[in-house]
Amino acid sequence: MKGRPLRFTPRRDAGMHAFERALAHGGFSPVAGVDEAGRGACAGPLVVAAVILQGGRRRIDGLTDSKLLTPARREELYAEITECAHAWSAVVIPCHDIDRIGLHRCNVTGMRRALAALDRRPAYVLSDGFPVPGLDVPGLAMIKGDQAAACVAAASIVAKVTRDRIMVGLHERYPDYGFDLHKGYVTRAHGRALAVHGPCPEHRFSYVNVGRALRNNGEVDLGEETEGEVPVEDHAEGARA
Repeated sequence: MKGRPLRFTPRRDAGMHAFERALAHGGFSPVAGVDEAGRGACAGPLVVAAVILQGGRRRIDGLTDSKLLTPARREELYAEITECAHAWSAVVIPCHDIDRIGLHRCNVTGMRRALAALDRRPAYVLSDGFPVPGLDVPGLAMIKGDQAAACVAAASIVAKVTRDRIMVGLHERYPDYGFDLHKGYVTRAHGRALAVHGPCPEHRFSYVNVGRALRNNGEVDLGEETEGEVPVEDHAEGARA
């Protein structure tokens, strides 16, 4: 292994780039961060993103957990990340895959796919919350990683913005549910729409609240379903240097 050994774990007050600096000091470069958006939703896809940031003077200021940012600020940072990052990717996993094989398996598989889609092979992977098994490089699962490591925060922003755009597009197809406002998460307004209209093809039928609405409202016409299609510009999976 080139470089000096990793001798310490950065303190959380050492800055968002401290983990990447420490790993580079130990010979692990580049470092990829990976995170998802839509895990807690009951409608819409799961989106998983991976990002390798540039170091040095091209650091992006203001990176943090995407949920702590305003929509406008997320869009600004998304544009900066996708323009300045060494590599980034986003993978969209449709709702029927979540119903078929389960949320956690989709999440882990999506992380592996997002990392494999990067134009550059990472030497180390930082993930938010839980480990990603099956990688051929070492990795670390970080509690609240999107608030502790810049590359994980960047991945959370790419995933969140990509998914939000998809949900706004789905609102045009299914305007009764308010997907443009709550993005498919469980809210009172979403619950009322489910109670009145029943679920649409973009809901996750394996979820308790969706199953209850289905039973109360009868069968859903899946004739409109397009195998989880989302707006073309947001469904692309891949990487960009």
